[in-house]
Amino acid sequence: MKKRKYLIVYLVIGGCLGLLLPFVIYPRPYKQQVLNYSELYGVDPAIVYAIIKAESRYDTDAISRSGAKGLMQIMDKTGEWVAQEIGLVDYANDRLFKPDVNIQIGCWYIAKLLKQYDGDLELALAAYNAGSGHVARWRSNLAYSLDGKHLHTIPFKETEKYINKVKRYYTFYKCLYGD
Repeated sequence: MKKRKYLIVYLVIGGCLGLLLPFVIYPRPYKQQVLNYSELYGVDPAIVYAIIKAESRYDTDAISRSGAKGLMQIMDKTGEWVAQEIGLVDYANDRLFKPDVNIQIGCWYIAKLLKQYDGDLELALAAYNAGSGHVARWRSNLAYSLDGKHLHTIPFKETEKYINKVKRYYTFYKCLYGD
């Protein structure tokens, strides 16, 4: 009888942990900033969280090999350009480590890319990762695009992996948190 009782307790606790684990793996830190700026710029918060998870794993101090900074891994030139576009006063590149600034710039930038590519998430993510210049060249090359609009092949394996990772994270965020 005692073993059965422990087994039931073990199963209940295990079940609860199993239900909570996805929320631990896919948290929503900086929720207010993500919700505010995703709404302001018309971006699905789930894609913002997917990008943050893929880019920095929620580390505000992250710096990539190429020098991208913060949660959404913004390059200095991109940060300066976007800050000017949105009228961000007293901008300096070290502010990319501030969640509020990084998320605002990242949300504006992914929104711009989604508009630029008519809502095509794969193209927007390819441009976010590899740059719009690469995406433009790939779209004009029959080896990568048959119609000049969509990519059937992405020549950078890192970018292809990045797109797949973000889309996978996006699916999990949508399933866990909905809209």
